[in-house]
Amino acid sequence: MNNTMDELCVNTIRTLAMDAVQQANSGHPGTPMALAPVVYCLWQRFLRFDPGHPIWPNRDRFVLSVGHASMLLYAMLHLTGVKAVNPEYETPGHLSVTLEDIKRFRQIDSKCPGHPEYRWTSGVETTSGPLGQGVATSVGMAIAERWLASYFNRPGFDLFDYNIYALCGDGCMMEGISGEAASLAGHLKLANLCWIYDNNHITIEGNTALAYSDDVATRFIGYGWNVTRVGDANDLEMLERAFTTFKNTTDRPTLIIVDSHIAYGAPHKQDTCAAHGEPLGKEEIKLAKRHYGWPEDAEFLVPEGVRELFQAGINARGRALRDAWWTKFEAYKRQYPELADHAYRMQRRELAEGWDKGLPVFPADSKGIATRDASGQTLNALARNLPWLLGGSADLGPSCKTRLTFEGAGDFSAGNPAGRNLHFGIREHAMAAILNGLSLSKIRPYGSGFLIFSDYARPAIRLSALMELPVIHIFTHDSIGVGEDGPTHQPVEQLASLRAIPGLVTLRPADANEAVEAWRVIMQFRHEPVVLILTRQALPTLNRTKYAGAEGVRRGAYILADADDGKPEVLLLATGSEVSLCIETYEKLKADGIKARVVSMPSWEIFERYCRERPDYREQVLPQAVTARVSVEKASTLGWTRYVGIGGHSIGMETFGASAPLKELQKKFGFIPENIIVAAREQIAKVR
Repeated sequence: MNNTMDELCVNTIRTLAMDAVQQANSGHPGTPMALAPVVYCLWQRFLRFDPGHPIWPNRDRFVLSVGHASMLLYAMLHLTGVKAVNPEYETPGHLSVTLEDIKRFRQIDSKCPGHPEYRWTSGVETTSGPLGQGVATSVGMAIAERWLASYFNRPGFDLFDYNIYALCGDGCMMEGISGEAASLAGHLKLANLCWIYDNNHITIEGNTALAYSDDVATRFIGYGWNVTRVGDANDLEMLERAFTTFKNTTDRPTLIIVDSHIAYGAPHKQDTCAAHGEPLGKEEIKLAKRHYGWPEDAEFLVPEGVRELFQAGINARGRALRDAWWTKFEAYKRQYPELADHAYRMQRRELAEGWDKGLPVFPADSKGIATRDASGQTLNALARNLPWLLGGSADLGPSCKTRLTFEGAGDFSAGNPAGRNLHFGIREHAMAAILNGLSLSKIRPYGSGFLIFSDYARPAIRLSALMELPVIHIFTHDSIGVGEDGPTHQPVEQLASLRAIPGLVTLRPADANEAVEAWRVIMQFRHEPVVLILTRQALPTLNRTKYAGAEGVRRGAYILADADDGKPEVLLLATGSEVSLCIETYEKLKADGIKARVVSMPSWEIFERYCRERPDYREQVLPQAVTARVSVEKASTLGWTRYVGIGGHSIGMETFGASAPLKELQKKFGFIPENIIVAAREQIAKVR
C-alpha cells in the first residue's frame, strides 16, 4: 500500500478488530486483520451502497460468509457511518454500530454479536454463522436481481442492476452447500455474483493440508465460473484490477482467489490462535501495532481523517447513486404506476390487491384428493395474483405439485430470467439457503421436496426462522403414507424436529379445504417462515356443512366435530391425514353412545399464538375438565404430551416405518379407527 491514507484506514480496521476481540476475551482477530485491505478496497472503491440509507433497493449486497470475522464488518459499518433502520423501514438518524458497540463486542445487547445477525444490526445483509450459508444465500440474492430486473426494468429505467459480493474462506469451500450453490450459479451464468475466497490455508485444527487439497480454481472453472487470482491481500492495485475484471465479466459468475496470511503484520502469534477464537494478548497487540506504526497503548483509536475519507468515497458515491435512483423511480412511477406499486409493496412485504381471488373451493368427497394436489391448485391461483411469488423444487416439482402452469409463468434460466419456476436440482440444502437470499431481496419464495429431505435443508430453514424471513417450505410425502418406498423415505421424527425450531410455523392440513386455508394464512405472514406439510395419498374432503368450516385453520386448532351437547367425554386430537381417521372414529363412538370431540390441529405454533391473544380459546377447544384425550399422528409422539397430558394417550410412530402398501402399514402401526376406539374407551375408563 503506497497511499498513506489507504494504509491508515486499513490499519484502523485491523486495530479495531484486535482491540474488540481482546476486550471481549473472545473472538477471531486474524481474518479481519488479514482481509482488511480486501474489504477496504471493495467498499471504498467499488461497492454501490449508501450508508445513510442501507436498505436502498438497488444497493450492491456485501455478504460476510466468514461470519466469525464479524469485526471486519462491524468496523466497516462504524467507519462508514451506516445508519440504523427501524422495523418501519425508516432511518431515525443514529448509527447502526457505535464505537461503544464495538467496545462491547460479543456482550449482551451490543449491536456487535459474535456473528453478524440480520435484523439486529442494520447493514448486515444476512445472518452468516454456519460456514457456507452466506455464499449459498448470495446465490439467491443474485437470482433475485436477475428476476427483479426482468420484471421491473423498462427502456430508460434500469431500476435493478446491482451486484452481490460474498467473502468466503476455506471453511465455506469445504462445506458441501457451497459446492451445491456454486454449481447452480455457474449453470445460471449469474454474472452479477462475485465470491472473494480468502485462501489462507488455516482452519481451527491447523493447516488445511490436514484434510483439504482441492484445486479450487480448477473446480470453479469446471462449474462455469470466471476465476482470477490476487497473490497478496495487501496489494490494492491487484485487488482493484480483480474487481474490475468481475464488473467487466457479463457471462458468468466470478471467483477472486485472494492469497492472505492470517494475522498479517502480527507474525509473533501462532496463525491458528489469531484465526479462531482466541485474542492475540496485550503484548502481541502492542507488537502488531508497532509493526503498523500505531500508538502501542491506544485502544479503539480512529485517527483523524479516516471517517472523512470514507465520507468522500463510499458515502458520496452511494448517496449520489441513491439520489439518482429515486429521481428515476419517481419518473418511472408516473409512466408505469402499476409496476411502481408492485415494487413498493414488494419492498415492504405487502400483498397485491386481490391477492386471494379465485382460490379453489373443494366439494365434500369421500375419496377426496391429496393435499399436495389441492396445494398445487391454490399455489397457481395465488401466483397469478402475486407476481413476485416464485419458486420451485429440488427436482421434485411433478411430485410436490409446485410447478406454476399458467401462461407466462415460464422457467427461470440463464436465457430467461423472467421465469417464475426455479429448478434447484437435487440440492435441498442450497435450495433452502437460496430461498433465504430471495426473501432477503423481498421476493416471496417457496421451495419444495419430500418431508424426509427436510433433514438436508434444516440448517438453512433454521436460519430463515432466526432471520424472521417469510420463506415457504413445501414438503410432501409426509408420513408412512409413502408406502412401498419404505423407511428411508418415510418421515418419522421430522415433524417434531421442525416444531422445535423457534419462530418456524408448521402447517399440516387435514383435507383439500384446509390446504387452501393454510395458504391463505401463510400469505399474510411477513416475518414467519412456514413449512407446509402435505400428503401424497388422497384424503377425504370433509363435509363442511356437517363439520366445522376450514377457516378454523387461522386459529391453529379448532373443534371440527363435537358432542351434541358440547360436553365431550373424550378428545381426539390430530393433524393432517389422521384427522379423517378421527372423524371416522368419532362417528363410530357416537353410534355407541360415547360423546367425543375431534380437534383438528394443523399448526401448534399458530394455536399457541392465538391462545396468547385469546386466553379463553384454549379452554373452549381443550377444556381442562376433559382429561380423557387421544392424539393421532403418523409421526413421533414427541411433544404431544403438552396437549393430551401426562395421562393421555398418543398413537404415533415409535419406530421407523416399513416398505408395504399404505393400508398394510396403517394396520401394522395402529392407524385404524378400531385402535383409536380402544384408546378412547381406555381413556374414558381411566377417568371414571
